[in-house]
Amino acid sequence: MCGRFALEHKDDFDTRFQLGNHLDLNSKYDFFPGSETPVIVKENFNFLWLMKWGLIPFWAKDRSIGHHLFNARAESVTQKPSFKKSFLDKRCLIPASGFFESKKYIQIKDQPYFSLAGLYDIWVDPVSGIENYTYTIITTEPNSAIKPFHHRMPVIFNQAKESIWLNPSTPVSSLQSLLKPYPSELTLIK
Repeated sequence: MCGRFALEHKDDFDTRFQLGNHLDLNSKYDFFPGSETPVIVKENFNFLWLMKWGLIPFWAKDRSIGHHLFNARAESVTQKPSFKKSFLDKRCLIPASGFFESKKYIQIKDQPYFSLAGLYDIWVDPVSGIENYTYTIITTEPNSAIKPFHHRMPVIFNQAKESIWLNPSTPVSSLQSLLKPYPSELTLIK
């Protein structure tokens, strides 16, 4: 499970994620489900949007389902109705500097930024007609460094895997092969 993460925004953020746009972000964030957070999607370039954490599938009758869909299990994203369409065509990256599990702050060694694997969707409020952009973070089994603290961890990507995840023509089998625990030896726990 991933229920809280942090992002320390520095001057090199746009360059690191090869963004084609710029959003003015505060220097430091701490995010929980229900928060509006920066999310990267692939259009003609990597595009930074603000989205609400807690996926509301396009077919949902109301927004309350988003309270339960802030994480998606890697093992079932291709089968669950809430996630399978987004897995095919609405993948995203959630930039982070670290995340929290059982009062421990977890970072990636020698990396000020990394990304969490995500899926997003666009839900239209049936009353107001307003589009709501929401997302979920994909989790997997923990690596050996995280296992003593929690039975799940977010899927973490390094820079090389980010472009594969966002590429709309990446085959499903290749996408599924990315949904593995991050190496323990590169995990820093504080």
